[in-house]
Amino acid sequence: KDIEYIRSYHYNLDEITRFSSSLGKFVGYTEFGVKQADYWNSQASLLAGLRAQKETVCKHNIDVE
Repeated sequence: KDIEYIRSYHYNLDEITRFSSSLGKFVGYTEFGVKQADYWNSQASLLAGLRAQKETVCKHNIDVE
């Protein structure tokens, strides 16, 4: 219910791009990251796969102790 799947991409310890299942898209934090986010957000199949990760990874493991 309060689960969020996040995939972050870093370069030299700086976060450049992040996918958030709450937003359902990529967000860029640097000039390069914004360009990457725009490109990846235009890829419908990539976004669909990442959105499904919340179901397959997060919700599957929520009750694992």
